[in-house]
Amino acid sequence: MALIHSATLTPSKIGLITPWLRSRAWADGVTEVQNVGAYRFDDPDGQVGIETLLLRSVDGPPDAPVLHVPLTYRAEPLAGGDEHLIGTTEHSVLGTRWVYDGCGDPVWASVLATVILTGGSQAPEMVDDGAGSVSERPATATVLGSGTDGTDVPPVVGTQPHDEPGYTVVTTGGPVLVVARVVGRELTGLTQTLTVRFATSEPVVVAGVRA
Repeated sequence: MALIHSATLTPSKIGLITPWLRSRAWADGVTEVQNVGAYRFDDPDGQVGIETLLLRSVDGPPDAPVLHVPLTYRAEPLAGGDEHLIGTTEHSVLGTRWVYDGCGDPVWASVLATVILTGGSQAPEMVDDGAGSVSERPATATVLGSGTDGTDVPPVVGTQPHDEPGYTVVTTGGPVLVVARVVGRELTGLTQTLTVRFATSEPVVVAGVRA
């Protein structure tokens, strides 16, 4: 379960990550984006927020490519993670949050590998309204790993992401993860996969474990 507080972020997520996207070769000149879906995973230790945004260019056509952007939210900086830091934002309930490219965060890598290899899915999103009421928010994107429950997951000991055209390869000292940065980008050499469905889209592979 992902617990989400009714809160304001300054700057907003889109406002924070848009300048970073402009610096990414795989974002292909995108200048302004809008959110068309998102999904979350649980950190087993309850310390790191894990969310993946699906973003489309504001000025592009309805069939413009959708960007697949994993993020992590931390209450303190990630040791050794400066090159993966997107920026900080002020959360009206939780205070300062350090926002990272998920592909550079070992917690994200460990959780993604587990979801893929054990046939997991996105976490239910429960919203705390700050007045003692918690309710489930409808999902805007759903994901499913192709593995089998109970599968042993090799440990992640770190993350070394390397960008390729339209995707990122993340070596971890355990599973090698391949993550689409552009939805629909063909990912090859995968033994297990993560598929996403959002809006009216058919399921599409957006990540996987490479042999």
